[in-house]
Amino acid sequence: MSLYVIAELHLSLSVKKPMDIFGGWKDYMERLEANWKSHIHPDDTVVVPGDISWAMTLEETTKDFAFLDALPGQKLLMKGDHDYWWSTMSKMRTFLATKSFHTLSIIHNNAYAADGIGVCGTRGWFYDSEGEKKILLREAGRLQTSILEAEKLGVSPIVFLHYPPIYQDFSCTEITDVLKAHNITKCYYGHLHGRARRYAVQGVRDGIEYHLISADQLQFNPLRIQ
Repeated sequence: MSLYVIAELHLSLSVKKPMDIFGGWKDYMERLEANWKSHIHPDDTVVVPGDISWAMTLEETTKDFAFLDALPGQKLLMKGDHDYWWSTMSKMRTFLATKSFHTLSIIHNNAYAADGIGVCGTRGWFYDSEGEKKILLREAGRLQTSILEAEKLGVSPIVFLHYPPIYQDFSCTEITDVLKAHNITKCYYGHLHGRARRYAVQGVRDGIEYHLISADQLQFNPLRIQ
């Protein structure tokens, strides 16, 4: 059993939002499927930290989620800034059960144990106004809750975020302070595409090892963590 991660799938089987209009995204779903099937086994787990589907409602995600559900392994889904279909945990769990998407689970104020690792995290946020700071503080609280849930499982927590907690010289201290308070040593994040990827912080910063795991950054090949 192994743990993998890949963010920013931007699936669009139900809506007209093709990603292959962007450089490097040509035939991305075929590439993703081929890479996934060649590396991932049914007893593996894949974390998907946001921007999973362009669907606007849960019902619209059906084709995208069916595509994911048919791929090998268990998938742990997290919210991204473009996951407009996101709803309450109760509604999402009911939807997944009703559709018999048994390999899909949601991370939101909770955590999962996979391959001896506590998988935890939240969307995160960037902000430049007081109104957005309130959102960020709420996200920091969700991160804290998720890490605490991972610690209860008795496994070492690794954090997964959608937004990068640091970017160039900017540090989102509301998020990084939570990471440091819980002695988190590894953090994986998405959100950044195209030219923005060149400014991503990768490697160790203040004792925390950061990795950008956007799909285009990984060439649509899920990254094995352990």
